[in-house]
Amino acid sequence: MIRSESEARNYVAGLCDGRALARLEHFAAALAEENTQQNLVAKPTLEVVWQRHIADSAQLLAHVPRETQSWLDLGTGAGLPGLVIAIMRPEWDVMLVESRARRIAWLSRMVGDLALNRCEVMGRRLELVETVPVSVISARAFASLPRILNLSARFSTSDTLWLLPKGRSAAQELSELPQGTRKLFHVEQSLTDDDAGIIVGKLTKR
Repeated sequence: MIRSESEARNYVAGLCDGRALARLEHFAAALAEENTQQNLVAKPTLEVVWQRHIADSAQLLAHVPRETQSWLDLGTGAGLPGLVIAIMRPEWDVMLVESRARRIAWLSRMVGDLALNRCEVMGRRLELVETVPVSVISARAFASLPRILNLSARFSTSDTLWLLPKGRSAAQELSELPQGTRKLFHVEQSLTDDDAGIIVGKLTKR
């Protein structure tokens, strides 16, 4: 379990190269600055930004193969986890779905500043995003589990991995799915919060 900022930074450093780590440091500083202009994250969490936001996002990489090619992040907001993933794996195609204008502007600015050439900000509602199959679908604080699955199933193949950080509600939300769907997913323990879980699984191809 990651219990401090130093542990979080060391964990993240072990998953990426020096260039990505420098970009993450830039991201953390820019996030704190932008948070004075718009409420991207809860202010107290900026004191533990590596643990609460960066390592919390980076831990999703432990569940995906290195040959992953594309990642769709729903309701990206401040760039969590999608922008962190794009920084750490710049060779992947990462799509950030966000419909709020000020956050779209923030994400677009960060993608440009960090020279993330394969990261695209999809500045519109998910319902208006063109259907394309992806390797991974993630969502952090986007919607209820049934709604996420209903809205996003069209992007999923039988090989698509779903990674859905759900905090303390993970097991409860999973238990409320129909049995046939529920058995396709399981809850993994978060490395950054004793009480949090990540819903992981794949939908069968329809």
